[in-house]
Parts: sequence; C-alpha cells; structure tokens
Amino acid sequence: MKAQLPTTHSYAVLLTSINERIETAQVRAAVAVNQELVLLYWGIGKEILNRQVEEGWGAKVISHLAADLGRSFPEMKGLSSRNLKYMRAFADAWPEEAIVQQAAAQLPWFHNCIILDKIKDRSERLWSIQAAVEHGWSRNVLVIQIEARLYQRQGKAITNFTKTLPAPQSDLAQQLLKDPYNFDFLTLSKDASERELETGLVAHIQKFLLELGTGFAFVGRQVPLEVAGEDYRLDLLFYHLKLRCFVVIDLKAGPFKPEYAGKMNFYLAAVDDTLKHPSDNPAIGLILCKSKKELVVEYALRHTATPMGIAKFRHLEKLPAQFQGSLPSIEELEAELGTANASEI
Repeated sequence: MKAQLPTTHSYAVLLTSINERIETAQVRAAVAVNQELVLLYWGIGKEILNRQVEEGWGAKVISHLAADLGRSFPEMKGLSSRNLKYMRAFADAWPEEAIVQQAAAQLPWFHNCIILDKIKDRSERLWSIQAAVEHGWSRNVLVIQIEARLYQRQGKAITNFTKTLPAPQSDLAQQLLKDPYNFDFLTLSKDASERELETGLVAHIQKFLLELGTGFAFVGRQVPLEVAGEDYRLDLLFYHLKLRCFVVIDLKAGPFKPEYAGKMNFYLAAVDDTLKHPSDNPAIGLILCKSKKELVVEYALRHTATPMGIAKFRHLEKLPAQFQGSLPSIEELEAELGTANASEI
C-alpha cells in the first residue's frame, strides 16, 4: 500500500510543534549553561577571596592567576584579570551560595557585573536582580532603570489602595506606581500646558511605557466617555495586563488640588460602568502633577472610595527664548568638534 503524503495543514502543525519543542529545549539549555557559568565564577571568586584573607596575598596575585589560567585554558574566555576581579567582587557581595543560586545565577554574568559596578547597597542590588529576572530586562534597560533611580521611586506614590483594593491586588498596584515619574525624554517650557505634556508623552510612547513599567498597554488619548448625554474625555487610558484593569491617567501641569481626586473618582466610576468587562478588576486612577503637598493629598484620598494614586512628574525644561540664541546649536558643536579633530590628526 502506497504511503500517503501528509496534508498541508497537519504537516504544518507537526512542524510547528517540533520547532517549539526544540526552541524551548534550547532556551532551557542556555539558561542552565548560564547558571553553571555564574556559579563557577562565584566559586572562583570565593576561593580567591578566601586565599587572599588566609595567605595575606595582595591584588597582584589576580594578574598572575589570569596569566596561568590563560595558558591552562587558552580556548576559554572570561579568565582575564579584569573578570577575575569581578568574580572576587561578586563573591564578596554575595557570600551566601543560596542567594547566588536562587537570584544572581538567573541573570547573565554581565548583568551581574553592571549591578556590582553601579549599585553599592546590598538591598538595592538584590531588588535589581529580582526585578531584572522578573521583567526580562536587557543590559541596556537594566542600566536605564538603575540610572533613573527606579529602586528609590518604585511604590512611592501616595495611594488609597489598601482601603479600596483587596490585599494581593493592592500590594501589586502600589508597587507599580512611582514618585516622581521621570519624563526627561521630554523638553518642555516651564509653563507647558497639560495638552503639550500629553502630546509629548504620546509622541514618545515607547519611552513613556518604559517609564510606566512592565504590563501597561496603551489604549488611547482623549478617550471619550458619554455620561447622561454629556461628553467627557480621559487624558490617557491604559490597560494593565497583570492587574487586569484599566488605568486612567490624568495630567495636571500645576500643583495637586483636592478637587482633582473628585474628578478622578467620577472618571473611574464611569470607566467601570461603560468600559470594564465583567471579568476585569475595578479601574485604577493615577493623577500626575507638577508638585504636591503630602498632607493635602492624604486628606483628598482619605474618604475616596475608588482606587487612585497621586505622584509628581519631572521633565527637562527649555531655555527661555531670550537665551536660546546665546548657546551653540548641535550642528555648530559638531562642526567645531570636527575641526578640532582634524587639527589633531
């Protein structure tokens, strides 16, 4: 009996399934290799550290060790004097093997080196490792988040979440909001309007989403709401994939005023009635202001029934018009640098 050729659809399903299995195995293998490498480097660093303490050896032993190891393992990268110093610093930072296995070994080695270089506080180092693992940060994103002082800002917005949301969701929602928000990718005048701020954030939506954090999906700007025959508009509307709820952002170019909380309360009630799916959680509000007085914010939120937070934002400011012409342009600076480089050659 002549064997039948597979149908196009069934063969495609088989091929896709095998491809996925191979890719999953490759990822697991790569993760396992990385974990073994990080644990190897930790073990080498710990041995160097212990011998230096026991024998009283100075830093020069690392250079000798790098040269000898290079001759023993010429095909192995990562045994330079510089990397051995990182191994020693890594073992010094994390003397407990359990922490290395459970946290640091889940990150690539160079992520760990960045954290060693840029962060000195142990708690912040551990938080950064856990955040990078959880969110899958690349090296560039890790550097951005460290330099933007995310650890110091995360979860610092004033909110009423503990009173308006159930415990697991309230804790997660609190950690998602920051204070202040850093919009240094925007250059606006000191008295920029709310519409200018909104336009700038949407124009730089990728950077805005990075600053908001993982899980935010952009729904729209100036989103219309009709209530009792009257039209209202939301400045910015997002949906958070992990919280499973809408997030309404209201932008205020000046200081926080108590009436802003009442307006947000109205918006959240309307979103829950008109946009929320039955399986969604209640919408959350975030009021972003140029400045705020904490006691005023606390009073405004004390008896508010809908979940919301208030935080500040900052952005780069344009020079006043009378000073703009007194500084060289980018083109002039590049031309000047080009002339200087040519004269040096």
